[in-house]
Amino acid sequence: MRPSFHPRLVNGSFDDPALFIPFLFINRAMMFDLGDIAALAPRDILKISHLFITHTHMDHFVGFDRLLRLHLGREKNLYLYGPQGFRQNVEGKLAGYSWNLVENYSNRFTLNVIEVLPDRLVTSQYVCRKKFVATEKATTTSFEKILLEEPAFTVSAVLLDHGIPCLGLTLEEKYHLNIRKDKVEALGLETGPWLNRFKQALYNQQSPDSLFVTGGAKQNKPRKKFILGELADRITKISPGQKICYIVDVGYTQTNRDKIIESAANADHLYIEAAFLEKHRQAARLKNHLTARQAGIIAAKARVKKITIFHFSPRYTSLEHLLQKEATDAYKIHLAK
Repeated sequence: MRPSFHPRLVNGSFDDPALFIPFLFINRAMMFDLGDIAALAPRDILKISHLFITHTHMDHFVGFDRLLRLHLGREKNLYLYGPQGFRQNVEGKLAGYSWNLVENYSNRFTLNVIEVLPDRLVTSQYVCRKKFVATEKATTTSFEKILLEEPAFTVSAVLLDHGIPCLGLTLEEKYHLNIRKDKVEALGLETGPWLNRFKQALYNQQSPDSLFVTGGAKQNKPRKKFILGELADRITKISPGQKICYIVDVGYTQTNRDKIIESAANADHLYIEAAFLEKHRQAARLKNHLTARQAGIIAAKARVKKITIFHFSPRYTSLEHLLQKEATDAYKIHLAK
């Protein structure tokens, strides 16, 4: 199975958290957290449509200014999600600048800011040409776990405790459509952007009896017409979807553990903080962080397939291997139980 999402940490394990998640074959990306993003190319930042911020401690949100700067004057809707107080935090950022010239922009750049509360989502909209002032009343919708639902995937959240509310995030593909390249070529077709249209038609549950037209970029590969369901039977293989979970800045409490294990259950990849070694678990407890051993135990109990630990305390500079070993050992021991 070729994954639809290719997440990568923007920074090193000791640096600001920021997980960049580009989409396969589509000029689009999402992000979990928004620490320092200087290492992320502008062309990648401009692909982002949705950002999910676990909480607004500086190391998780300082990249907001760069994100904003690159999008000014562009035709773009950005969606940002964060926990209680998030709209006020964003408004504070926006209020730090003067916006007397933005009415000259011809494009409409808009921030849609969604605050995640225990039982509801509260959304405010900030339009660049209106000086980023929320002039309309915030809208409220009910919330259980799902933040974003599209035909191909969902992004869900659980509220965790870091002394303040903190989001635990999960991206889950509903199912994966694997394109069989050999079958595409056997039909005299070439791979290309039309495959995105084809996948979207299937995810949207378009009638299998409907007509679908492929597209070829080369003159000797003309467009061809197919019945959608018949084409799907010939060139696709359906397999379980990809699941990615992201956990940072949480204390090792029973409530946090239970929520994380449930949301990360059977994930393909768990990104989880491991700020301290187990011998410093008292410091971890006081600062509401996990040790590497605790991260490994959680990963094992959730039965995730792959674990990446990060967000290490700088006290362990040059000792990263100790954190990695502690997490790996705990994972292997508890997975076998």
